Amino acid sequence: MKTAVKLIKNRSDIGAGTRGSDMGIDAMEIAAINKGSHFFHQLPYIDIPTRNESIYHEDSDTNGRRIGEVKEQCELLATAVSQTLLASQFPIVMSGDHSSAIGTIGGIKAAFPGKSLGVIWIDAHADLHSPYTTPSGNLHGMPLAATLGNDNLSHKINNVSEYTSACWEQLKALGGAGAKFDPCHLVYFGVRDTEAAEDRLIESLNITNYTVSQVRDHGIESCVQAALQQLAGCDIIYVSFDVDSMDCEQISDGTGTPVPEGFNPDEIVRMTREIFACGKVVCYEIVEVNPLLDHGGNRMAEVAFDILEQVAEPVMN
Repeated sequence: MKTAVKLIKNRSDIGAGTRGSDMGIDAMEIAAINKGSHFFHQLPYIDIPTRNESIYHEDSDTNGRRIGEVKEQCELLATAVSQTLLASQFPIVMSGDHSSAIGTIGGIKAAFPGKSLGVIWIDAHADLHSPYTTPSGNLHGMPLAATLGNDNLSHKINNVSEYTSACWEQLKALGGAGAKFDPCHLVYFGVRDTEAAEDRLIESLNITNYTVSQVRDHGIESCVQAALQQLAGCDIIYVSFDVDSMDCEQISDGTGTPVPEGFNPDEIVRMTREIFACGKVVCYEIVEVNPLLDHGGNRMAEVAFDILEQVAEPVMN
């Protein structure tokens, strides 16, 4: 086994609208223990301190809920990711809510400022809102807008406070000034639950989305190879897997924003391993397992761990 893999455990859920995804990592570890797997025992790891206590503090900003604490969390995560990469290790980031991706992508760019980054986003949601367009104010719906540096002001619906605006600018600058990657180097898999502002931005930026039906109609290998061809000019690739990309009705509702008609676990594994085979992936992240919402016991964590164990195998061996 290669010792180059390092787990980064980021137990933060303050960017989400519901509590519980901070427990997702522990739920996956329990799933591993019950399965008899030594996956977590055999890998080095780092625990990122959290700002989860901020949920007890009054937060009147409806356009960027706990944005200051999310910024601090992402800064810590970015440092951990950057240090891991600079130590020639492969970071597997396990996070609560998806706002973490701002830190993960920032860390990748801080480590490799001169390299062109491609992003493969396996998710039911586009996560392209900004504080100016968000209907919820939850930061887990904003990581790609932040890392693309795009406020989408042409579809502004919110008047944002000076504090939120300042924190948002700092989030956009995490890992370096400006966009961390080009919109043409972003590829979605499974996005199917979006708002109008996101739809218009996807259209204007010409962002590729391989829907569940397209992947099934054309085949996983065909769609992945087309995505990799689109990213052929990228030096490195980051893969982000939100468990809500899977079909909540067939698998589990143990995630913050479950959406039906998604992928099945085997499709996720085959898709991810096909992506990894290109040799350019430098970081993998798994997010949004929420055992408090799981009506199937610990089902989502069990499925997520099975996926993690299988997709990590080629990297570890």
